[in-house]
Amino acid sequence: MMTDQELFADLLLSEKKLGTNYDLFASECVNTQLRDAFVSLLTQGHKTQSELFQASQQRGWYQVEQAQAQKVDQARQKFTNQAPTMNQG
Repeated sequence: MMTDQELFADLLLSEKKLGTNYDLFASECVNTQLRDAFVSLLTQGHKTQSELFQASQQRGWYQVEQAQAQKVDQARQKFTNQAPTMNQG
C-alpha cells in the first residue's frame, strides 16, 4: 500500500508526463479542434500539478531551496542573451 506522500509523488509525476505528451500532441495537430482540446488538457494539467505541488509543500514532503540572488541574475542574463531576436522590417 502506498503512503499519502508516495501517492502525491506518483500523481505529480503522472501529471508531468501527461503534460509532456499533451504538449507534443498539440504541437503536431493539424486539426484545430483537436489541438485546442490538447492545449486545454495541458492547461488543466498545469493547474493540477501546481495544486499537487502546493499540497505536498504544505505537508513538508517537497522542500524547495531558495535560490541565491546572484544565481538567479546569472540565469536571467544567460537566457536573455540567448533569446532569439525578432527582425522587424
